[in-house]
Amino acid sequence: MTMHDMNGYLPIERYVPHRGAMLLLDRLLEASAEHAVAEVRVRHDGLFVQNGAVPAWVGIEYMAQTVAAWAGWQAAQRNAPARIGFLLGSRKFEALQPTFAAGSLLRVRVQCELVGSNGLGMFDCQLLASESSTGSTGNEHGACDESCENDGNYATVVARARISVYEPDDGAAYIQGIDAGENQL
Repeated sequence: MTMHDMNGYLPIERYVPHRGAMLLLDRLLEASAEHAVAEVRVRHDGLFVQNGAVPAWVGIEYMAQTVAAWAGWQAAQRNAPARIGFLLGSRKFEALQPTFAAGSLLRVRVQCELVGSNGLGMFDCQLLASESSTGSTGNEHGACDESCENDGNYATVVARARISVYEPDDGAAYIQGIDAGENQL
């Protein structure tokens, strides 16, 4: 029997290939053909924690893993396994705070802008923090601005980026080809 969380999604491990300390997401909250939302609790004993917080640049990995969860959810809809993908780069990464404190609860929202038949994709991503995680209450009216589309009490955008990804048909074979000097990222 497959266990689902209260939102109807499988455990995050079913959607992403990451394991152990490199699995940074806690759960998938929403998924559709065009977007996904995941949740991250910054762990006190996490791989990237320094002085009680993770550097904001780790937000890119949160975004990339949410794209992986989106792709894994898409695969699950076809009864296929999650596949290995690659983060190729980011454009316009902007961190609006230098760190994310251990214990913070974050939401990662990714919006698919393009996925080509060759496996290349582009996603618009936002990292949202709850008011309790940032001390913010939104704008002067307590509301989220139009850029974060008011995601419940997750009204504060703390990082944003556009990321490029690649999902080959066979990730393991692609990695072996890189090792043998046949493929280049």
